[in-house]
Amino acid sequence: MDFFQRIAENRILKAIEAGLFDNLEGKGLPLKFEDESHIPPELRMAYKILKNADCLPPELELRQEVVRLQDLVASMPDTAEKLKQMRRLNFYVMKLQMMRPLSAQLLEHDLYTPKILDRLGSDRR
Repeated sequence: MDFFQRIAENRILKAIEAGLFDNLEGKGLPLKFEDESHIPPELRMAYKILKNADCLPPELELRQEVVRLQDLVASMPDTAEKLKQMRRLNFYVMKLQMMRPLSAQLLEHDLYTPKILDRLGSDRR
């Protein structure tokens, strides 16, 4: 064992004996591992830092706003307010489409996946 590993191990053991780890949040719960296999190894640390800072690329922030507005419009009873929010939604969708090199319909499978699965007779969604 490396010298620094021994020092670290000894400090961890002393902290356990002193009870410093007894009141940690999530104690006794399983760890939640995130699948980072789609991220290149050299970018994983940068992605983790940005994620922990709640920092999203502008395109993803706009996509979140589009999804939020879609849910809002779907649940609105007032037609005048619904029309106003639909105009706002259309503006955000247009802005999102302009940010992408290809059509949003080619990149997003939200519209076509259920139809394809229904045609194939699959129950998975």
